Formats: sequence, structure tokens, C-alpha cells
Amino acid sequence: MPNVRKIQEFVVKGKEIFIGLEDSKRTWKVCVRANREIIHQASMPANYEVLDAFLKNKFPDCTVHLVYEAGFKGFNLYDRLTEDGHHCIVVPPHTVYQAKCSRVKNDKVDARILAKNLEDGNCKACYVPDEERRADREIARTFYSVGRDIVRIKNQIRKKMDFHGIETDIEASAWRDWHYKSLRNIELKPEHRLWLDSYLNHLDFLWAEQKRLFDMLKAVAKKERYAKALKVAVSLPGVGRLTAIRLILELGNFERFKSGAAIASFVGLGGSEYSTGESIRRGGITKQGNPLIRAWLIQSAWIAIKYDPAMQEFYSRIKRNTAVAQKAITAVARKMIVRMRSCIVNNVEYTFGVIE
Repeated sequence: MPNVRKIQEFVVKGKEIFIGLEDSKRTWKVCVRANREIIHQASMPANYEVLDAFLKNKFPDCTVHLVYEAGFKGFNLYDRLTEDGHHCIVVPPHTVYQAKCSRVKNDKVDARILAKNLEDGNCKACYVPDEERRADREIARTFYSVGRDIVRIKNQIRKKMDFHGIETDIEASAWRDWHYKSLRNIELKPEHRLWLDSYLNHLDFLWAEQKRLFDMLKAVAKKERYAKALKVAVSLPGVGRLTAIRLILELGNFERFKSGAAIASFVGLGGSEYSTGESIRRGGITKQGNPLIRAWLIQSAWIAIKYDPAMQEFYSRIKRNTAVAQKAITAVARKMIVRMRSCIVNNVEYTFGVIE
């Protein structure tokens, strides 16, 4: 065993090593490659101190390159590795290359694939926002999550009332916040008042949280680092300050997208295609990336076609050619994000009515 250790140290000492790390809640699997071959594989507790000790003890004089998949551990591991001077990249899981004939998948195999991709230069690193932007982004995401919880509780209240035969003169499509608040004053049997008050108390809490988060989001929008992009983004038709700051927080630095096609692809508004030889098959949008971004852009697009002649003309032309309104509005949303990128990168506010 000592001889093996000496051989390993001789092979990799002072050289670059490439590590693929497959993370899970309790254990990490690592595969270490150097000189185009696997030199070490290990399993360890999911603890950074253990990983740091492993690197220092096994490969003290090596330049470490490490890769892991985005998702479970977020970017905390990336932060700590880069702070300690290691080269680390985070890759989207769907971009990891592996042979089509592969029929075995487990953490050990995944670590090998990641290490091989890293050594071959086939890893497509994802954008890692700084800690401040990540913290600000969580405010926006939590605000959205609370909004969904409010809708869920409202739906539960109405369904419960229907189930128990509690009738009101409010039409199904006319419910507003003050209608829910007025439910505290209607006469009910004690057993019904119990569950209704419980739902209403929950709703009051969520409303308070939504307001608190909205105030925090307004404070984020006033930060100097977002001011320039925000000013340009809100100049686009249909894009308010709330939508603008959420897009800026989710997309990060717009200059990292080299073209309009790149940002459209990133948000999943690029067209899909499955062609081979003489057979050409083009499908709908890819829908990759964050679905919330597409939802916000679609909502903004419906407003934009009401106020911007260029967007209205574009929408009408696509709808006329496809006879499908949803395809047309999706095309408008794609054009909006492409123009937003162009305006922000060039620091030029959007001009209404420009028809290409």
C-alpha cells in the first residue's frame, strides 16, 4: 500500500486533478482523474470539512478542478471551494454528456461521468450569482410563493363553503380580498365558524407576509446595482417595476448572453427541432429554464400588444399565419426578452412603435 501511495503522489504531484462530485443529503461520491485516467474514487460524509481534509491530505500540491451538478446543494459548496482557492464549476444536470448506450446510473457512475466531462473540457458551467443577488432573489421567490399560498387558501375557503352549503350573494368570479375579510361577520354554526376562522387567520398571516415581502422587494429595487437595468427594463411596454426587478434578479447580468437567441434559449422560448437527414421536424418552444420567467413574459406580452404598435403588428402577423393566439403571444414574449437584453446591454430605453 505505501508503494501505491508513492506512485500516486509521483503521478499527480504538482499537476492538475479533475474531480467529479455527486452530492446527496448524507454522502458525497467523488472521482478523481489525472493524466487521462482515474486515480482515486471515494465516498465521504456530506460535509465540507471532510472534503477539504481529503483534498489537503491526498493532493496537497495539486491544482484542483472540481465540478458538481446544480440543484440540491445550491451554490454554498461553490462559494467555499472558490474561497479556498480551488477551481470549481457548477453545471446544469441536463448538460452533462454521457454515452447513449449507458444503462447504469448511480452516484458513483455519475461522479465518474462528471470528472471525465471536466477533464475533457465538456462541462458547460452555469451562471453563479453573487451572494447578495442570491439573497435578493430569494425575497422575490418567497413573495411569489406566498402569493400562491394565498390563492390556495382562497380556493379552499370557497370549496369548503360550497361543500357545507354556506351560500353568499358573491359571484364566483367576483371575489375580492375584502369579501374574504367580510366572512368573519356572517352568522354560522359553531362547527363551521371553527374551520372558517382557521382559514381566515391563515389568510391574514399570509397577507401580512406578502406586504412585508413586497416592501422588502421595493427596497431591493432601489439598490444602485440594479438601478440602470431596472430603468431600462420598465421602459418596455407591459413591464412594471415588480416584473422588471424579478426578471433582473433571475437573469442576472444580461451581458453574459452573447445574443438575443442566447437569452431566448436560456428562458426556454427558443424553438425545438428534431431533424435528421431529409426529415425535418420543428416543434414548439423548448420550455427549458425557469417557468416563472416565461409566465411573467407572457403576462407582459398581453399588455404590450395593447400599447405598442410594433408588438401589435407582430402579434397580428403571427396569429394570422398560425391561427393560434398562444403561439403568437409566445412569439411576442420572445421578442420582448430579446429587446430587453439589447436595451439593457446598450443602456438605451425602449422606443415604442419601431417596426422591424
